[in-house]
Amino acid sequence: MELNLTTPALLFPAVSLLLLAYTNRFLTLGTLIRSLHQRYQENSDVLLERQILELRRRVVLIRRMQASGVLSLLLCVVCMFVLFAGWLAAGQVLFAASLVLLSISLILSVIEIQISVRALDLQLDELLSRCHSSADPR
Repeated sequence: MELNLTTPALLFPAVSLLLLAYTNRFLTLGTLIRSLHQRYQENSDVLLERQILELRRRVVLIRRMQASGVLSLLLCVVCMFVLFAGWLAAGQVLFAASLVLLSISLILSVIEIQISVRALDLQLDELLSRCHSSADPR
């Protein structure tokens, strides 16, 4: 396989956009956690506790997603230096490791999205139960 300096550089835009998306998710999650904290102090209930636990899992996953993405980008940079020095075999290993880390980051992202959807399902279930109880004419 031909590996030159431009090959690892191809990942720069993709990884940069991923990191931006992960940061946006993290910021949104931070806002949601602060909001839930306020609601929980006013009125603690089981639904809020379940949501808080899911949010903790999501924060951990986002931290791992970001770390994997950053390490992937860092390995791309190191790979470019190694290729520049003429060490093709080491460059190939570093580029492969970078791709593995990027794949891990993407897999974690899918898991985090699934947790997010479950949290939304909790909200929808609560909404539906309130709709059904208010529609009951008893």
